[in-house]
Amino acid sequence: MKRVMALALTFMLSALAAQAQQSTATATAGTSRRRAAPRTDPAIANQLSELKQAIDAQQQQIRQLSQQIQSRDQQLQQLQQKLDQSQSATAQAESKADAAASQSSEQQQTVTSLKSDVADLKSNTTNSALTLQETQKLIHEAESPVALHYKGVNITPVGFLAAETVWRQRALGSDINTPFNTISMPGADAAHLSEFFGSGRQSRVGMLVEGKLSTAKLAGYVEADFLSAGITSNNNQSNSYSLRQRQAWAQAALNDGLTFTGGQMWSLVTETKKGMDNRTEALPMTIDPQYNVGFSWARQFGFRVTKNFANKFWLGASVENAQALFSASGQAQNFLLGSAGTSGGLYNPSATYSFNPSPDFVFKAAAEPGFGHFEVFGVVRRFRDRVYPAANATTPSAAGAYDFSTTTAGVGANARVSLLKKHIDIGGHFFGGDGMGRYGSSTLPDVTVNPNGTLALLKSAQGLATLEYHASKLDVYFNAGAEFVGRHYQFNAKGTTVGYGSPTANNAGCFTEPVPGTPTSGQFPTSSSGFLPSSPSNCTANTRNVIEGTAGFWYRFYKGPKGTLQWGPQYSYFMRNTWAACGNAALTGPCPVFHLTAPHGNENMFLTSFRYYLP
Repeated sequence: MKRVMALALTFMLSALAAQAQQSTATATAGTSRRRAAPRTDPAIANQLSELKQAIDAQQQQIRQLSQQIQSRDQQLQQLQQKLDQSQSATAQAESKADAAASQSSEQQQTVTSLKSDVADLKSNTTNSALTLQETQKLIHEAESPVALHYKGVNITPVGFLAAETVWRQRALGSDINTPFNTISMPGADAAHLSEFFGSGRQSRVGMLVEGKLSTAKLAGYVEADFLSAGITSNNNQSNSYSLRQRQAWAQAALNDGLTFTGGQMWSLVTETKKGMDNRTEALPMTIDPQYNVGFSWARQFGFRVTKNFANKFWLGASVENAQALFSASGQAQNFLLGSAGTSGGLYNPSATYSFNPSPDFVFKAAAEPGFGHFEVFGVVRRFRDRVYPAANATTPSAAGAYDFSTTTAGVGANARVSLLKKHIDIGGHFFGGDGMGRYGSSTLPDVTVNPNGTLALLKSAQGLATLEYHASKLDVYFNAGAEFVGRHYQFNAKGTTVGYGSPTANNAGCFTEPVPGTPTSGQFPTSSSGFLPSSPSNCTANTRNVIEGTAGFWYRFYKGPKGTLQWGPQYSYFMRNTWAACGNAALTGPCPVFHLTAPHGNENMFLTSFRYYLP
């Protein structure tokens, strides 16, 4: 538009200039002709003068217009230059914009590429970190493996090493394992001496072997300590005690919750902390490996089947090795229950073994509703002996001999509740029934005998209450337990009683201290006196109940990947109460009530333990 206006203005000015030049030329030509002609009139001279002045003024205007045109041309040139410069700048800007756009696109591509590279770098860094962690884990596992990898299985060593001591106010001649049902009566000579023993025999060794299949986990477990006494074991110098099998079992745990376990293990009667899983048994925290009075348990052969329902409810059943614990007074030799062990048959010749007609059957249900662990269980047992009616005849014979058997059952329950974020555990246990004594820590008798040789069941009950406090380095525990066994007796043809806990039994000598015994042929030791403490004579002292209270704690100096190092003391007070019987040995008839006496023995015991557990 500016160029069009400039051209139009130029043409207009050019036309004006041409017109002016033409007028000037005409005027000049006329002037020349007039000069040649003679001067005719002053008016014409005036007109010519005026015309000249007009022409001069017009020329002046033309010059001014020319100057203006030149100025405008210059301005137009400047504008053109500016326009050209602007167009050039615009072109350059466009070029730069294109270059910038191209560069931006390249930069965008570079940024995208960089982002991709960064993402790849992050991924590679993450993978490298994970690889490094896995490598470090493998190196750590190689240096400190959780389990040993052998072919397709993992082998985990278990156990601890222990240095332990026991002090008892009344001597029992026992290591740290306490036989609760043999607490001495007041008249026993050993009851007037205390005893101290140090022991490392509870040290434990074992291993867990595990292998995984697509449908099941296979496992095997073995565990042993040294709390056994071989025929030649002694405390004289080498302390050569034999290794004792505690547990040895195989297991198949299917993915659907069914588990099959067989071998020597804790009885299904024993309380567990998680479902019915082996190796989660809720044992009292005592140092004493006989645990606590009132605790129901056994370690024996068993074949167990359990079913897990969503880790909330469990059902289980087992068949377990049986054994009958027998006690009686006044009995005749008219029955056969078992025999001493046959060393050639790998049974101890100094112990008795009942001829069991069947295994024990245990059934259990467990539940974990979210605020504790609860169990109910039942035990079915069968007892049998061989009866000889003519064994006490003038001429004894086996005529009319027959087998007598009886079946019984017991029921029990366990409950454990955790409080204050599992810092406090409160537990309760009860088990009772006829013929269930052997499942208690005191191993009270299951059966006695009638005068005719048939077996009679003894009522039993076991109860235990526990209170435990758990912290990062400290565990404190309190236990209170009791076990009871009932009485059963009958009069024979001679008018004397046969059975257990008879009030006509003789307790007259339970408070009288005897002199030590004298070795006899076949009795160990035979070469020297001084090692045969004597129990009071005329002291039947059938146990009615055993009661124990225990307190102790464990302090862990260290617990981590290097194992656990801990120390703890335990104090126990327990007593054995007996059934009342006649306290007058001179009486030959029925014993009057005022002559009945029920002696009891008591014991104070203090134990310590220093242990290192494998990690």
